[in-house]
Amino acid sequence: MHNAALRYFLAVANTGSLSEASEKLHVSISAISRQITKLEEEVGCPLFERQARGMVPNKAGELLAAHVRRTLLEGQQVLEEIKALNSFDRSTIRVSTSEAFARDVLPRAITRFLEKSPGTRFEVAVTAPKEVTAHVRSGEADIGLTFGVVREPEINVEYTRSAPICAVMPRSHALAGHATVSMAELRNFPIALLDRGTTIRQLFDTTASLENLLFEPVLTCNNSNTLYAFTQMSGVVSLTSRLTVQARLATDGLVAIPIDHPGMSLRAIQIQTLSGRVLSTVLVDFVGELVKQLQTAD
Repeated sequence: MHNAALRYFLAVANTGSLSEASEKLHVSISAISRQITKLEEEVGCPLFERQARGMVPNKAGELLAAHVRRTLLEGQQVLEEIKALNSFDRSTIRVSTSEAFARDVLPRAITRFLEKSPGTRFEVAVTAPKEVTAHVRSGEADIGLTFGVVREPEINVEYTRSAPICAVMPRSHALAGHATVSMAELRNFPIALLDRGTTIRQLFDTTASLENLLFEPVLTCNNSNTLYAFTQMSGVVSLTSRLTVQARLATDGLVAIPIDHPGMSLRAIQIQTLSGRVLSTVLVDFVGELVKQLQTAD
C-alpha cells in the first residue's frame, strides 16, 4: 500500500468527503478517487459506504484508518526524536482539552514541564469534551484532557478519576453550610446551567427527570467560566467539578457542595491517547505531569 494512497484515504475518512479532502490536500478529486479505488482493489474489499452526503468508512475502512493514524503519528514522532538528538529543539506536544482544565490544571502542568524540558513546544486547543476525543481519534491531538462517562472506541485512557458534580455558591448562601445538597433543595433556589451539549447538563437533566423535578435556569451558557463569574457576582447557584475550581474557591468567596445523587457522580476525568499508539518518552513524561497536577488539585 502506497503512502500517497493512504494519505488520501485518511483525508477522506477524516472529512467524509472527496471534495473536502481535495481542498485539504490540494489534489484533484479524480486523483484521490483513483487512489482509493486502487487501495480497495489491493485490500480486496470496499473501504467506504458511498452515501448521498459523502463517504463513510465501513468496518474495514475504520480498521485501516486507525492503523494509518497510528503509523503516521509514530513516524512523525520518530523524526522529532531524531532531530532532538542534535538540537535544543524537542517535540511539539499537541493537547486538546475541555474548557474546565484550560484555566488552572493544564497551564500549571505545562509550566512545570517546561521547567524540566525548556525546548518542548505545546499547541493547545480548547474545545467541547466530545471534540477533544475526536481530535485524539483523528490524530489532531497527541493527548486529550476531558470529561467522559463511557470508554470511547479507539481511545486509550491513560488516567481516570471520578469527578462528581458539585453546586457552586457563595459562602453566604443558605445551603453553603451543608455537607451535601439534594436535587430537591437546589430546586428552591435560582440556578445557572451549562447548555445541553455538555456532560454536566446531560447528567443534571437526567437526574432531575428521575427525581421528577423541573428546573428553569435563569442563565444558560456554553462557558463554565462565565457561569462561575455569574455565581460570584449574583449569588445564583451553578454547577461544576470541584477539582477544576478548587484553587479559586477560597479567594473568590465560594464553596462547592457535592450533590447527593448517584447520577451526579458518573462523570470522570480522562487523559486520552490514541489506542495502539506507542507514546514517545516526552509524551509519557507529560502525561505523568498531568497526572501529578490532577492528583494535587484537590
